[in-house]
Amino acid sequence: MKGFAMLEIGKTGWIEKERPVCGPRDAIIRPLALSPCSSDVHTVWEGALGQKHNMILGHEGCGVVDEVGELVKDFKPGDRIMVAAITPDWSSLEAQAGFPMHSGGMLAGWKFSNIKDGVFGEYFHVNDADANLAHLPDSISPAEACMLSDMVPTGFHGVELADIKFGDTVLCIGIGPVGLMSVAGANLRGASQIIAVGTRPTCIEAAKFYGATDIVSYKDGDIVEQVLELTNGKGVDRVVIAGGNVDTFEVAVKALKAGGKIGNVNYLGSGEYIKIPRIEWGVGMGHKQIVGGLMPGGRLRLEKLAKLVEVGKLDVNPLLTHKFTGFEKVEDALYLMKDKPKDLIKPVVTL
Repeated sequence: MKGFAMLEIGKTGWIEKERPVCGPRDAIIRPLALSPCSSDVHTVWEGALGQKHNMILGHEGCGVVDEVGELVKDFKPGDRIMVAAITPDWSSLEAQAGFPMHSGGMLAGWKFSNIKDGVFGEYFHVNDADANLAHLPDSISPAEACMLSDMVPTGFHGVELADIKFGDTVLCIGIGPVGLMSVAGANLRGASQIIAVGTRPTCIEAAKFYGATDIVSYKDGDIVEQVLELTNGKGVDRVVIAGGNVDTFEVAVKALKAGGKIGNVNYLGSGEYIKIPRIEWGVGMGHKQIVGGLMPGGRLRLEKLAKLVEVGKLDVNPLLTHKFTGFEKVEDALYLMKDKPKDLIKPVVTL
């Protein structure tokens, strides 16, 4: 089969590989739609996961079941399916402990384009199919389903990690596609004031659509000073970090009230240490919690998030700014994600 791969750090290309083998509890999927992610950019051009050779990229997509193992009960060839970017081994001890995304080791629930070939192939493999696949509702398009692979569940997980409650004042740092879904999730959770940090006009417009009440930009001055001004010097109850770098935690801690919580879902592609300001962290005793996590994945989560789309409580279409048709366009879409033109939120390729 053909696939679009990371050949080595800094280099991509089309390769030929053997079609993946289906185990007894697995499924082989033929993609219907695919979407590249900033994580693919970090992996290839920053070498964030280390050296990889001829690894097929991609972890966002949906498709049609081509083959299932003999122990798979709920899916059959021809079924249209959704699949999350994170595909845990649900019988693992880590899953039983409540951390399925780390089944088999830290971050090991993230298999696609990390520890095995990803979804940018003519076929891709899904482990533990009954637990990791979900049926794609007729009312949801394949392009929309791609957003349910990673952007929606990751953005919402930032909201879960920050433990946003009714009436909370929230700061969302970064309003790319994941950050926009954090804004949407904070709004659904009942946040009152939602302050979004970003500069690109397309993303700002989308942030307001999803519930942002205020926008701040580094172009207008110090981010923390702007947040404190908007909150009458009090700071915010919760922070979701969905963009930035190792220095972003300094902004988050300074903007956060004592007793507040920071939820980080940003993939830190480079840097050795994060910065936590000593004084603003309460000299270590300010009860300012920092929680960083990979989203859980799994069928139940996919089905619940899809239901929000089905009933009209979540519209992912504003994310889909650049649409392509044809498998060969995966390369163009990935490079678009790398270059990030001002009008881009998310590219999607329909096969």
